[in-house]
Amino acid sequence: MFSNFADSCQNYRQQFDLGVKEGKEISMKKRVFSGIQPTGVVHLGNYIGALKNWVAMQEEYDCLYCIVDLHAITVPQNPEELHNSILRTAATTLAVGVDPTKSLLFVQSDVPEHAELAWILNCFVYYGELGQMTQFKDKAKIRGVGTSTGLFTYPVLMTSDILLYNTHAVPVGDDQRQHLELSRLTARRINKQYPNFFIVPQPFIGTKGARIMGLDDPTAKMSKTASTEMNYISFSDSPDVIRKKIKRAVTDSGSEIEYDEEKKPAISNLLSIYSGLTGETTDALVSKYKGKGYGDFKKELAEVVVDVLGPIQKKTDSILTDKATLQKQLKWALKKPATSPAPK
Repeated sequence: MFSNFADSCQNYRQQFDLGVKEGKEISMKKRVFSGIQPTGVVHLGNYIGALKNWVAMQEEYDCLYCIVDLHAITVPQNPEELHNSILRTAATTLAVGVDPTKSLLFVQSDVPEHAELAWILNCFVYYGELGQMTQFKDKAKIRGVGTSTGLFTYPVLMTSDILLYNTHAVPVGDDQRQHLELSRLTARRINKQYPNFFIVPQPFIGTKGARIMGLDDPTAKMSKTASTEMNYISFSDSPDVIRKKIKRAVTDSGSEIEYDEEKKPAISNLLSIYSGLTGETTDALVSKYKGKGYGDFKKELAEVVVDVLGPIQKKTDSILTDKATLQKQLKWALKKPATSPAPK
């Protein structure tokens, strides 16, 4: 069974790798895969932690960017709302600067091999390994008996996403390191039985800005599924709402602008946001606001956020005025998929 699927998988890879975009010479760049869920809202943490890096990476790598709608259905979804969220996520990704002539942007469910390989990989991943996934344990405590099996095997589907394309590097946040390590472990395990079948992917993890925390709680990640909108800044928030959220963001005791994740996690998180949007180092920002209080800092940070998000919001709305063209663009990407074979 695996042998038959292995042949099918290899054939798919060959078809994928032979796709050469018009006007592009074949390159031997390393391949990157990364995904974003089309649920909830695209927020500032997504931009600083992922999307901004996606734009930068497409100059150096062959990049595959996937809207992972199969991952989204581990919890109940309204089909129409999910469809609209997929399009908005795609529009936002293009609006931030992902270039479809340099990168491949596609929808996960349009490629059935993701689900097919995931089932095969389920037979190589151990129950105990999935049971150790901290994200599953945390979410299962909240959802109780309503926890789906799909949530339990979520890391296997993520492994399939990555290994299917002979991916060399995966940009992940701190919270996804454990899932990527399972991908690496699974690739090595299968390679022992079927030598050199999978490339073992490497993590690509930024330093500061890799994980933006909630505005209402600097100990928890900024999240699309947060219980309150005060946790995040959405790409659909108006300038006034952005200013309001920054103004109300929790701060630490004292009034000094200092970067110390342990002693001053709240202001450190706001400094990371500022740094992630402007490119200024946190040290430079601390010097810049020396002698100033939280109020002055928050006021200027709010304007930075407004200035960055404004053009992206306008471009997103413009793209969404023609959803038919956007859908064709996502389908077209799969017909002309890659710029080069993936080197090993």
